[in-house]
Amino acid sequence: MSAAEKGTYEGFTAEERAAMKEHAQEAKKAARRGSRAEKEAEAARDVLAKIAEMEGQDRVLAERVHALVTENAPQLAPKLWYGMPAYALDGKVLCFFQSAAKFKARYATLGFNDPAQLDDGSMWATTFALTDVTDEVAGRIAELVKRAVG
Repeated sequence: MSAAEKGTYEGFTAEERAAMKEHAQEAKKAARRGSRAEKEAEAARDVLAKIAEMEGQDRVLAERVHALVTENAPQLAPKLWYGMPAYALDGKVLCFFQSAAKFKARYATLGFNDPAQLDDGSMWATTFALTDVTDEVAGRIAELVKRAVG
């Protein structure tokens, strides 16, 4: 019987706890004194460093997503969000990349938060599985990012 079936709470996974700790460190770092330009430059360097730490296909995907987002929505500011590359508009995370290895998932994902203007009727996708960034996928990512910033 699983924990859910027994009615017991197992708590957060080790990966989820690690992500929350990274988020707390990111918040502390963002609260430090310094000019906005200095903070944004440091955040962009942090994103590139995090991508460089990734291995294999996760790194390839993250590099492509980063290039596509920064090319198609230069108004978005790169920053780390729960230890993963994210892109913010007016301080709010609009979209993010999540590596498969981070949460021991089958595939990496590209996700969009509430500020993204992807609304399409009564139901629409906000997270997309990524296994490869073909020309077709790159075009779709570019389209989604452009729509998301409005």
